[in-house]
Amino acid sequence: MPQQFAADKFESKQFFATSKDGTKVPYFVVMAKNIKLDGKNPTLLYGYGGFEISLRPSYSALTGKNWLEQGGVYVLANIRGGGEYGPAWHQAALKNKRHKAYEDFEAVAEDLIARNITSSRHLGIQGGSNGGLLVGAAFTRRPDLYNAVVCQVPLLDMKRFNKLLAGASWMGEYGNPDVAAEWDYIKTYSPYHNLSKDKQYPKVFFTTSTRDDRVHPAHARKMVAKMEDMGFDVLYYENIEGGHAGAADNNQAAELKALTYAYLMQQLR
Repeated sequence: MPQQFAADKFESKQFFATSKDGTKVPYFVVMAKNIKLDGKNPTLLYGYGGFEISLRPSYSALTGKNWLEQGGVYVLANIRGGGEYGPAWHQAALKNKRHKAYEDFEAVAEDLIARNITSSRHLGIQGGSNGGLLVGAAFTRRPDLYNAVVCQVPLLDMKRFNKLLAGASWMGEYGNPDVAAEWDYIKTYSPYHNLSKDKQYPKVFFTTSTRDDRVHPAHARKMVAKMEDMGFDVLYYENIEGGHAGAADNNQAAELKALTYAYLMQQLR
């Protein structure tokens, strides 16, 4: 494939943030070589943190063209729940330890601010599926920390996730909300249940698909309805096609990416 953006103008660095329990959490930052560390760089923090899936840095023409070349910084967080350090890294955030993944994510966000790469005003977060749950938990736990949230095909109502589509197969990851002792810890981070009309949230952009056959679109729909009822300004995009990917072909994928990057620049510049 031909080069889609001038990659030689950017560099990738690995840093480590210290989580709440003292664990060192790695993350990668892709930024311009001549960046000014003035706390004003539009920064997109991406995470997943589940199911032993490892996130590794890779070449992305889409991220390069639509984010890096527009002055953005891209961050990939290797939080617990993933498989970056083998099965133990995954198991460290299972069930009643799920909050560890969210503390790791917050530690990376705070480390980016401490390094003066960005500030809360210019920091956005993005995640899909289990990553949608991650960013949902992130903005309900610490709404002060971010100014943009891209929450894609997310799990959000953790009381009923096991009743919807493939949800029952994920109880090994999150626990069973129908068991009182397990719901006790799940409810501490369930984004739908932790919304409060007394807090100030960033303007969140939710995306889903009518035909998502893995994570039911009801999660995003209910979250948006509840936030709107509370008087919050939210953005919502539901594609009628596309399954769990949220887009059925390249044109739809391009439209979804365009909406996402336009929103991020609008919020974070």
